[in-house]
Amino acid sequence: MFLKNLKLYNFKNYADSTLTFSERINCFIGDNGEGKTNILDAIYYLAFTKSYFNLVDSQNIRHGQDFFALHGKFLRDENGMDEVSCIQKRNTKKQFRINGKDYERLADHIGEFPLVMVSPYDRDLINEGSEIRRKYIDSVISQFDRFYLNDLITYNRALAQRNALLKQFGENRTFDLPALEIYVSQMEKPAERIFTKRTEFLKGFIPVFRQYFEFISQGKEEVDITYHSDLSDQNLTEVLQACLERDLVLHYTTGGVHKDDLDLIIGGLPVKKFGSQGQQKSFLIALKLAQFEYTKTIKGYKPILLFDDIFDKLDIKRVSQIINLVGSNSFGQVFITDTQPEHINLIIKESNQEHLIFNVVNGTAQPIKQ
Repeated sequence: MFLKNLKLYNFKNYADSTLTFSERINCFIGDNGEGKTNILDAIYYLAFTKSYFNLVDSQNIRHGQDFFALHGKFLRDENGMDEVSCIQKRNTKKQFRINGKDYERLADHIGEFPLVMVSPYDRDLINEGSEIRRKYIDSVISQFDRFYLNDLITYNRALAQRNALLKQFGENRTFDLPALEIYVSQMEKPAERIFTKRTEFLKGFIPVFRQYFEFISQGKEEVDITYHSDLSDQNLTEVLQACLERDLVLHYTTGGVHKDDLDLIIGGLPVKKFGSQGQQKSFLIALKLAQFEYTKTIKGYKPILLFDDIFDKLDIKRVSQIINLVGSNSFGQVFITDTQPEHINLIIKESNQEHLIFNVVNGTAQPIKQ
């Protein structure tokens, strides 16, 4: 699978650009702030129906304009091209289409064009709260398991209704247990399946992650991921019964799979507190490469891989290892941004594969003649 071309209209700092890509390696060189990352974000939009960086769609419209539009042509198999379009006008609902047909639910598009993004913003997985880590594993699993995504939607809808009822109890100083139990019954089966699938996913994912980290670090450190869930030793009904008094005081649901978390470990210690910047970045890159490998195994073909400024904060040995990986045949279509042309030149030299290099200046990307 690969993205053949991309059209951007009024998207961030791009007024009107059409780009045609290599099936293998596509590199974008330019100073910070010129628009390299915006190209990757446009590609991400077409796979996930939203921005990787800014969840308020209207804020991605170019300043002074009334809309943005993205159009991409993907080749998934020998049956021909699929055209994916995203159009956002101010103060209107986002339109998302495949081959000219609107989706009834945006969730139905997830997983159609699997993609892995590696970005400096991934550090939030380490530094921020549990919600970021839950969303990460949910996004990975949802790319190859539509039923899992449906369970998440069902669970979160019932959770929101239960929270609204708890808030109402607090405001009105009332209590209605049967009303609460209606939402518990709606949440229980999806919660059980979510917990089971997260457990199964991590069982297969963690060994792949360790292998990639060992390669990048050349075996210097050991890493691990530990999964914590309220459902490890109780079902959801038991969890919610145990925390009911606390829920009534705080006016929201304090237990359940929406509180699951991951401990990210290096050398037996939390990577957040004890990992250097280079170790943390290596940890995150290994995490995303494992995501790529795991998704490829499940899907049966290679996802698109986006590398945004991945060499910053890494020593030369780790940079070299990643360049060796990117240059191998392990990956399909790859998009890379960097401010340093020498990194790009090394990748091209190592890979000896089809490639295009674009120079990005002030919202324009022009291919460099080789």
